[in-house]
Amino acid sequence: MSHQSDLIATDIDAYLAQHERKELLRFLTCGSVDDGKSTLIGRLLHDSKMIYEDQLDAIKKDSVKSGTTGDAFDLALLVDGLQAEREQGITIDVAYRYFSTAKRKFIIADCPGHEQYTRNMATGASTCDLAIILIDARNGVLPQTKRHAFIVSLLGIKHVIVAVNKMDHPDVGYREEVFEQIQDDFGAFAAKLNMDDVQFIPISALKGDNVVERSENMPWYTGTTLMYLLENVHIAADRNLTDFRLPVQYVNRPNLDFRGFAGTIASGIVRPGDKVMALPSRKTSTVKRIVTMDGDLDEAFPPLSVTLTLADEIDVSRGDMLVHPGNVPHVSDRFDAMLVWMHEDAMVPGKQYYIKHTTRTVLGQIRTLRYQIDVNTLHRKEAPTLDLNAIGRCEIMLNQPIPHDAYDSNRTTGAFIVVDRVTNITVAAGMIIDRATESDRSAHWEAEARSEHLHESLSAVTAEQRQARFGQSPATVLLTGLSGAGKSTIAYATERKLFDLGRAATVLDGQNMRLGISKDLGFSADERSENLRRSSEVAKLFNDAGMICLCAFVAPSEESRLKAAKVVSEERFIVVHLDAPVEVCRERDQEGLYGAADAGDIANFPGVSAEYEAPTKPDLVLNTADLSVDACVQRIIALLQHREII
Repeated sequence: MSHQSDLIATDIDAYLAQHERKELLRFLTCGSVDDGKSTLIGRLLHDSKMIYEDQLDAIKKDSVKSGTTGDAFDLALLVDGLQAEREQGITIDVAYRYFSTAKRKFIIADCPGHEQYTRNMATGASTCDLAIILIDARNGVLPQTKRHAFIVSLLGIKHVIVAVNKMDHPDVGYREEVFEQIQDDFGAFAAKLNMDDVQFIPISALKGDNVVERSENMPWYTGTTLMYLLENVHIAADRNLTDFRLPVQYVNRPNLDFRGFAGTIASGIVRPGDKVMALPSRKTSTVKRIVTMDGDLDEAFPPLSVTLTLADEIDVSRGDMLVHPGNVPHVSDRFDAMLVWMHEDAMVPGKQYYIKHTTRTVLGQIRTLRYQIDVNTLHRKEAPTLDLNAIGRCEIMLNQPIPHDAYDSNRTTGAFIVVDRVTNITVAAGMIIDRATESDRSAHWEAEARSEHLHESLSAVTAEQRQARFGQSPATVLLTGLSGAGKSTIAYATERKLFDLGRAATVLDGQNMRLGISKDLGFSADERSENLRRSSEVAKLFNDAGMICLCAFVAPSEESRLKAAKVVSEERFIVVHLDAPVEVCRERDQEGLYGAADAGDIANFPGVSAEYEAPTKPDLVLNTADLSVDACVQRIIALLQHREII
């Protein structure tokens, strides 16, 4: 069966017009060594009738000399063209192949499986919409399978097909239980990654089972073929059509009467008459025309390459970015990013590199390596540097600000490469993370408002009137202690008691804050501090409304607790230390947090991998290992009465 259009034989003009309008799907094949990636691509090309007869004859002859399938026709040689690849029977460099069917055009990237060629795999994956991860049914999920799955997730590929290959092997015998076991193993690992659309298919690339045609050898499989998924996977919604970004690549000035700004649209939609802003100058104008070789357009969207002319003469140069004024990216000289190191020479923190971002190249340095990721276990670990193929989170510092987005929302303006200044060799690829750097957060406690026109609004209800209405004085009670000490339990029990007494009280729970206002924060020391800072501001608002606010937070840093007291006001701030031994907290742990911290799955966990600083001068200490919840509540109520808060 051919997947080519019948028009190619009857009406070549109609076929070419149809071919021009087809959607393009870029995908890659990856996985461990000898999982059958090149053979699968050869099978796709062969069974979809996309191999010329002279190519077929040449491959048949080469199969005798360099093939790895005995006397059979070696489809892998269609892709593995390097002499070293044929000698060793492996893929070394990324090979690209092009083919089309009646529905779509395809660009395939065949990526190497060896660990030492991980950088080649990352290069091939960087432009793809879909990934086919091959798994040898005999071997199951291997460390390199996990490595490639992690990189696929890291690079933001939204659609993944897990092809369990070599189901025809005598040791497998097309057995359903083998396929299901691999599906369970990979699914457990993928659950930790950012993979929303994962499909599993049992195949034989060598025999063609479930590649283009349904297999008669696996009647238990009721899903679709690989080719059907490739032709029908929905990728149009993957484009970011909201945030207009046009990195200017060239200022087109053919004569005195024309000045246009040329580039490839990274995201969003632009139309004549739209207001645009040039970054970093922030000068604004209006789009006059959208010019292409085929004439002017009424609108443009990614990935079109266009030239925009503007109504006003504003200064726009190569490396600038045109955006809509109401939707502006971050403009900063510092950000955090995930780096894939791609050179034999290790990364040197503090060394000057060229950072190439969209159409702009600036000087910069990798200021700090925050942690390295073990891609087999996904654990974070401390490391002084990044070696070849290593992946880690770093803080990048530039010598001038650049407009950028998070890689999750924009794969063009959120990506960059690192180039060695001496050799001009690309040494790393980076993906920007949509989080403020930790050093930025540390300064948030002392930060000033970003406008001189902001001022505090005053309520028409006085503090005295609120005290008279509620019969209480406002206060913030911080319950601090290790995870498992009973903070949330006691906070909610105290809230219930105060409510029964006719008082107005509420609970701010650290976990609830992380599900909402602080869901962008992790669990490093600085991010915990930032969570407490935000919560302190919220507690202050509750206090200003006359309420008692009970805050349940680990709050492991004494410095952060003192800063929180200043935000709320030291007169209103009460610290209650829940002093339970860590052994007791471990016994109470029903979620397995301490075990996960011991295994390295949770980093910076107070009491295990991070320090908990007990309050130096708490207002109340409760040993929750000996005291019941009711006893703890009674002592907190007694403290509030002693302070004349209630």
